[in-house]
Amino acid sequence: MKSGSEPTLRVAIVDDDPAILSALSRALKMENYDVDLYKDGSSALLAFQTAAPDAIVLDLQLPDLDGLEICRRIRRAGDATPILMLTARDAVNDRVEGLDAGADDYLVKPFDLAELLARLRALLRRSSPRSEDAEVLRFDDLTLNPATREVFRGTRAVPLTRIEFDLLELLMLHPRQVMTRDQILDLVWGYNFDSTTNSLAVYVGYLRRKLEEGGEARLVQTVRGVGYSLRNA
Repeated sequence: MKSGSEPTLRVAIVDDDPAILSALSRALKMENYDVDLYKDGSSALLAFQTAAPDAIVLDLQLPDLDGLEICRRIRRAGDATPILMLTARDAVNDRVEGLDAGADDYLVKPFDLAELLARLRALLRRSSPRSEDAEVLRFDDLTLNPATREVFRGTRAVPLTRIEFDLLELLMLHPRQVMTRDQILDLVWGYNFDSTTNSLAVYVGYLRRKLEEGGEARLVQTVRGVGYSLRNA
């Protein structure tokens, strides 16, 4: 529960299922969030143009615009609001497609309310502004600026989602060290994530695709049976 001295954060829920809207609204209000409810993507996008919420919980399947298109339009408008996508699809390609569209995290239906709240808190915490004095991190030809959340591979800009950025930042803060799966899940996601899933591998794979898009050498290395490390091959 938030303390009374903290500013109230506003969360938008976009879903055409009345039961989900009702359940999420109750749960979020109990956590002292302000809640806006939308049954379709068009009305949500129109409202976001006037005032962006602090976070968005977005269903993939909607009656007008699907969640992927809504994500794309939000990001094309330069809006970096954290987006947690809800999907009934559990295939890796579907998850990657959501991340590519601009979602910061995803949750497969049916989901546990406590897990959704934990993921939402983690997204909001990571979206807090960084100090302009934060040290720029460098490894090989890779540069990461925590204050501006910019990443460069040489002179090539590498646009990353929020989780991809936080994952890379963690590895760059511990260069050449082996970070275990549990350490990464705890420090990046910030909650008791199910370490038996392949979700971390999905994010690592997607991060690699972006970092190596220009034909650059791999820097995010797999340490089999343990975790990952930022090092030269």
